[in-house]
Amino acid sequence: MASHEPADETDRILELQEEVDQLKEAVVSHAVIDQAIGMVVALGRVSPDQGWAVLKDVSQHTNIKLRQVAELILLWGRNGEMPPEISVELEEALERYGPTQIPGSAQE
Repeated sequence: MASHEPADETDRILELQEEVDQLKEAVVSHAVIDQAIGMVVALGRVSPDQGWAVLKDVSQHTNIKLRQVAELILLWGRNGEMPPEISVELEEALERYGPTQIPGSAQE
């Protein structure tokens, strides 16, 4: 049985390394999505929850993964270019969810 222990330890080390890699990817993905939500919140004058819903809607209606939608929105913030299908869906989603009335602002 002792001859199997190094292989078991090696397998466990590989499993743990894979888990660490997955967690690192999740942290990066989360940051990208949070930044995109921030852009949607600022530009669309919506709440963070509404910003999250907007991103999900754009992802679902374009059949593009949420992280990729977030990356495209961040690129748009840097270079001013956005794929037309994302732009259309983003505008439609913002119409559905916002803008939020800011407390103390003048009502028209």
